Amino acid sequence: MTTLRLALAQFDFPVGAVAANADRVRALLHEAKAGGADLLVCPELALSGYPSEDLLLRPSFLAACQSEMDQLAAESDGLATLVGFPHSEGVAYNAAALLRDGRIAQVAHKCVLPNYGVFDDKRWFEPGHAVTVTTLEGVRVGLLICEDVWQPEPAAAAARAGAEAIVVINASPFDTAKQAQRETLLSSRARETGCAIAYLNMVGGQDEVVYDGASILVDGDGRIAARAPAFVDALLWVEFDPASRKWAARDWPMAGDATPEAVLYAALVRGVRDYVHKNGFEGVLLGLSGGIDSALTLAIAVDALGADKVTAVMLPSRYTSELSLREAQAQAQVLGVGYLDVAIAGVVDAAAAALAPACGELADLTAQNLQARSRGLLLMALSNQTGKLLLTTGNKSEMAVGYATLYGDMCGGYAPLKDVYKTQVYALAKWRNGAGEKPGSECTFEARLRVDTVTSTKVHSDPSAFPIPIAVIERPPSAELRADQTDQDSLPPYDVLDGILKRCIEGAQSQADIVAAGYAADDVQRVVRLLYVSEFKRRQAAPGPRVSTCAFGRERRYPISNAWR
Repeated sequence: MTTLRLALAQFDFPVGAVAANADRVRALLHEAKAGGADLLVCPELALSGYPSEDLLLRPSFLAACQSEMDQLAAESDGLATLVGFPHSEGVAYNAAALLRDGRIAQVAHKCVLPNYGVFDDKRWFEPGHAVTVTTLEGVRVGLLICEDVWQPEPAAAAARAGAEAIVVINASPFDTAKQAQRETLLSSRARETGCAIAYLNMVGGQDEVVYDGASILVDGDGRIAARAPAFVDALLWVEFDPASRKWAARDWPMAGDATPEAVLYAALVRGVRDYVHKNGFEGVLLGLSGGIDSALTLAIAVDALGADKVTAVMLPSRYTSELSLREAQAQAQVLGVGYLDVAIAGVVDAAAAALAPACGELADLTAQNLQARSRGLLLMALSNQTGKLLLTTGNKSEMAVGYATLYGDMCGGYAPLKDVYKTQVYALAKWRNGAGEKPGSECTFEARLRVDTVTSTKVHSDPSAFPIPIAVIERPPSAELRADQTDQDSLPPYDVLDGILKRCIEGAQSQADIVAAGYAADDVQRVVRLLYVSEFKRRQAAPGPRVSTCAFGRERRYPISNAWR
């Protein structure tokens, strides 16, 4: 019995770039054909990008996808190719076309439509009613689409139809728990059916969703045969032995650091890079305060785009400490980014003077927010002037409890840390610094992840410096909007705050449950109240990469006017 050779296209297919995506399929088709593949496999909705959202309600968009698919089919002579696309037959289906011998030989429709979390497939698609099984080089292969494999029946139906292997195409978003869930699920499906499974996943950032690739091969006995690296674009060569129902990965890219911090950091880098490039910005700027959030954001931006595309702006006030001034400038020098110093005193004083006839002396909170909004005003002006995208630097802990100023530090077009808790910010900063090792060693970002699409920071002249200053990591966090201010003046310690928030947000636990877990009732009541009353702020926040199991925005949707506590 012959071996079946597959080429799995773990690549980015941007939303709406129908012609460009078709060109990528063409290029991959030629490469796979030259390499002797029997089947080229492209991800879920590769032609349209995923999620295309309400583009799928436009007849012209669906027609363009069909036109490109017809042309690809005509060019597919000599190599079978599986391509995800939206299939319109009066209604739209999330589909995969099997191209062979110059035509569309079969079309598989996604049977199970997810409608939870970030998914809203039932808004745009009708479900398919039958699983597709085809024969390739004498091997019976079931064709499933993403959610189909998360429920037992589609894989079981493929097995009943004689499938020896199942190919699953996916646009499965990253979160910190997803890969373990995938492996457990796929192993179970293989053992249930006896079918080996090739799980191909898309890679790339799309607005608030990040796809990690991390494709998987599972043998018919449920054992993991191979894992592709996360966040790496690659054509993955695979051979299948139908006699043993086992896969063999051929020359796959080597994975580097696969610790939780490394993979999470890579997700943030990819999210920033793809958002900036896909929206046509030449670079980014951000307010560099001397605090850990902006310091980590700066390192992510440099790793995503290169130092020449990044500008850091210090906006000092009378409350800005010498440590903040010194360490912000030092970090900008270490990372080699452009650095601006723009004082806000004149703007704050002018605004206070303008308000004096109406308000008299400003209340403390009003005066603090006026400083933050003056910074937002100046940063947005610099963004307009330079054409660079303004990154906001707030984290999930702050966004959860409203510890942020509307039209102030919330100003900007993209928020890299929007779904990253403060305790995770500290862990990522320490990881980025190589757990105490100096830059220029194997602990640089590029070397540790082995991702050739990442631009690592350059080795700099001061070997004792770190990408994120140690003093910034070790200092007590502070907004520096009044004298001797620290975050813990207003909030519980971040380990306590994050523990409560994770139980409430990701865990959906009640206040009583959280108190029973050992948290002080007063802290729980205060944090939960702040979480709910801050919804109006979050509705106006910039998008940012979803990396948790329950992100603010398209996944966690709570009413603004809400009496429930």
